[in-house]
Amino acid sequence: MRLTKQTNYAVRMLMYCAANDGHLSRIPEIAKAYGVSELFLFKILQPLNKAGLVETVRGRNGGVRLPKPASEISLFDIVKVTEDNFAMAECFEAGEIDCPLVDSCGLNSALRKALNAFFEVLQQYSIDDLVKARPQINFLLGLEETRRPVRTAQTAA
Repeated sequence: MRLTKQTNYAVRMLMYCAANDGHLSRIPEIAKAYGVSELFLFKILQPLNKAGLVETVRGRNGGVRLPKPASEISLFDIVKVTEDNFAMAECFEAGEIDCPLVDSCGLNSALRKALNAFFEVLQQYSIDDLVKARPQINFLLGLEETRRPVRTAQTAA
């Protein structure tokens, strides 16, 4: 099984937001850090926002941030939003299947167990785990020079 580019960059986007803790992250800055197009990141942003994995702030000083602690966002949460298909073999797909063993096949059972084990491992890792594993992540992503404070009711007054 191979995860899509969309999933890869969704994880990276959330890692950027987690590393930029307490500050709004802008799509142009994230795109620059990872060398990917802004349009591609905006496309990924929509399902993440809809699933409640990121929240967006509109306006001139707007951006994107995590709506909850990075420790509460698992890799599985992201994968289930960004991946369309987990069919590891033809017999996982809905519809008409030509194999006469489909209802009693050991392969189907083994692949289902493997997929469930994959999901269980993804549930054990959070975005916070990935960020903390790289102590120099802020430097590597160029976050030191792009910090933007989050505006709250207290700072606006």
